[in-house]
Amino acid sequence: MSDSLRVGLVGYGASGRGEHARLLREVGQRVTHVVVRDPGHAAAARADWPGVVIDPDVATMLTRAAELDLVVVASPTGTHMANVNAALEARLPVVVDKPLATTTHDARQLARTAEAHSGRLTVFQNRRWDAEQLTLRQVLDSGELGNVHTFERRWERWRPVPQHRWKEMDVVAGGLLLDLGSHLVDSAVQLFGPVVSVYAELRSLTTPVDDDVFLALQHAAGPNGVRVHSHLQAGALVGAPGPRTRVLGDAGAYLVTSFEAEPTPFSVIDDIPHSRHDHAHQSHEGWLVHGAERVPVSRAPGGPADFYRAVVRWLTVDGPLPVNPWDAVRTAAVLDAARESSREHRVITLR
Repeated sequence: MSDSLRVGLVGYGASGRGEHARLLREVGQRVTHVVVRDPGHAAAARADWPGVVIDPDVATMLTRAAELDLVVVASPTGTHMANVNAALEARLPVVVDKPLATTTHDARQLARTAEAHSGRLTVFQNRRWDAEQLTLRQVLDSGELGNVHTFERRWERWRPVPQHRWKEMDVVAGGLLLDLGSHLVDSAVQLFGPVVSVYAELRSLTTPVDDDVFLALQHAAGPNGVRVHSHLQAGALVGAPGPRTRVLGDAGAYLVTSFEAEPTPFSVIDDIPHSRHDHAHQSHEGWLVHGAERVPVSRAPGGPADFYRAVVRWLTVDGPLPVNPWDAVRTAAVLDAARESSREHRVITLR
């Protein structure tokens, strides 16, 4: 294998170009083939990666499988099943954007296919490497919150005029439950373990697909016997977004007011000077809160590009799998249960 991986990227839109190509470049990898039909996206790929091969479909790209070390599937979710299967059948390692598939059944099928092809599949659950997730993991490990009983996370936007793209219009593969819900559920499970029950409220306010999502998850009891409850929300019609993350324990709370520089009414908390913590105030990620008292939390090291650093180690020095596809299968099961719960107005128990 060459010094940098030769990457075939399927899709060059907001995800393919804006996330995957950017992070691949940051960690020194090369996109050598792009599957794209839109002329504007093809022109962007040529400008970003001089000499790149533009292919009209995955089948054409895979006729030159020997020229590739990795396939990244960043196409619309409804095409994941076919595209991932094709790349695995060509004996190539695959990174697939989340969600792995639109249903638990299809996600399980892909995970099984990957096992039959030497485990050559991982899932782009990149939010595991967000500063707030890494910092919260450190806070939980420190025990400063005591016994945690509630986890809240919101991914809320003010977008009263929806974008006209597949994520807002495709009733099978679009919607916030599959899109942002995949991140929210994965984050909760990574932090607090398996989900045993799901209650959900899903609505379509401005689009044909769900654009207002609320999930209440109950996790299996931890070593201390406490069952953490996760309350997860995603919305596109939220003029006053709530605090991004709030974790409640019997010894205190952890609070993050906003996300990716998107303001909330709670962001004013971050703007109040803390003269005793000037340096920490410049590099902190959220707050430890005890009633009226709050202390800034130092930001944990790491960032989104670490996902692709882990991919490189996985493929070049037999490093660990960055994200196990079976984690994505379990997330899909929660999302399927959420649809059932919302449709039938009841709590769904997971086995």
